[in-house]
This record gives sequence, C-alpha cells and structure tokens, in this order.
Amino acid sequence: MTAKRRPRGRTTLIIAAAVVLGLAAGTAFGYGVQADRAPTPPAALSQPDLAYPAKALPADQVPDPLPASQDRQVRTDGDLRKLLVPRPAGWSDNEDVMPVQDGWMGVEDYALDFKDEAYMYGNFLAADIRRIAATSWKKSAHRVAGIRLVQFRSGTDSPAADHAEDQRAYMPGDDNGAGNEGDALKGSGSGRYYLYKVSRKAGYMPQYRARAIFHHGDVMVDINMFDTVPISKKDIRTLAERQLERL
Repeated sequence: MTAKRRPRGRTTLIIAAAVVLGLAAGTAFGYGVQADRAPTPPAALSQPDLAYPAKALPADQVPDPLPASQDRQVRTDGDLRKLLVPRPAGWSDNEDVMPVQDGWMGVEDYALDFKDEAYMYGNFLAADIRRIAATSWKKSAHRVAGIRLVQFRSGTDSPAADHAEDQRAYMPGDDNGAGNEGDALKGSGSGRYYLYKVSRKAGYMPQYRARAIFHHGDVMVDINMFDTVPISKKDIRTLAERQLERL
C-alpha cells in the first residue's frame, strides 16, 4: 500500500511567511539599535597627513625642472604657429588657401581634407582635439605645399599617435592612399613619407603628390606637396625632417 503524500503547498506558505516575518523583525531590531546609539560624526573631509609642508624645501633639496628637450609642454603650450617650419627659400606664401587664417585652421576646415568629412569631424571632437596650426606655400603656379600641426590634449592615451597611425594605415592602398608602403622618416619613430602614383585625367595636366605623416608628443604632423611634374623623395623628406627638428 502506498502512503499518501502530504500536500506541499501549505508547508511552503508557512515557511515563506516565517521568512518574511523574520526579515521584518530583523530590520525593526536593527533600526532600534541604531536609534539608541549616540550619533557618530562623519569623517573629516580634510586630511592633514596629506597637506603640503608649511615651509618650502631647502634650495639644495628642490628637484631640478625637466630640460626643455624633455618637457614637451614647454614648447607646445605656447604659440603653436611658432613651431611651423620656416618657409624655404624660393617659396612664397600661398594666399589662395582660404581655410588657413593667420596661421590657424578650424577643425571643420581640416575635416574637409578627408573623404568623409562629417565622420572625421566627429572623430576629432571625440579625440579631444585642441587646435591646428597650418601654413601653405607655393613655388610656382603648380607646385604647392602645406603643413598641418594637429594638436590634441595630453592624457594617458595618445590621440596624436592614433591619428597618425590611422592615416598611415590606408596609405598602401590604391583607392585613397599612395599605393605603396612609403619610406621611414629617420628620427621620427613610426613616421613615414610617400610618393603617390601620378593621377591622369583627360583634359587635365598630370598631378603628382607627396605626403609625410608622423607625430611628436601630442602633435600630429601632416605634410603635403602637389605639382604637375614629378616630386622627388628628397623634396618631401627634407621638408619633413626640418619640421621634425623644429618640434
């Protein structure tokens, strides 16, 4: 004969009710104990142990400041336009470049240099871009050159390095890049300079282009040269080396 099992529903309800009553009683007891205690003052906001000493350190104990060669902000926190390489001999200012005003270029104007300007504009703002110093020259009716010093705010990451690397990443391609790996720019770390394949269109003169991309600290450097005759590697390399030394 099989014994009948007792229904479980009623026992479950009794246990659940006991748990609820236990929680309620425990909570009420806890409030009662806290109410009977004397108030405890909060921790002090100031921490004397972390305060600066009342007197300055003796002169022989003060650490030496970083030399200008190591303290990048000494140079880049001033007028960024002064870090643009001087105009080479035989060149003149290119007044036809409207986005450059008194040595500065707006972020929205710099974004126009790219195929997807809306995306690049948003990307620059997200990367906390700070300012852009720019200059443009011409040597003849067809040979022009432009330099952009794109400065980002300093931080734990390196937006300037990221921007330079993003630009170098597509340079080997034929669609938007130079179609080659370029050449290493000596002394720049990962910087490179490129000669583009000549662009020919019916009814137009051939277009030659060279470009150098590198960064130094919080500044990304973008140099471009254009002409209707071939540009030598020496031309773009020399200009890039001079700008790197300037930084």
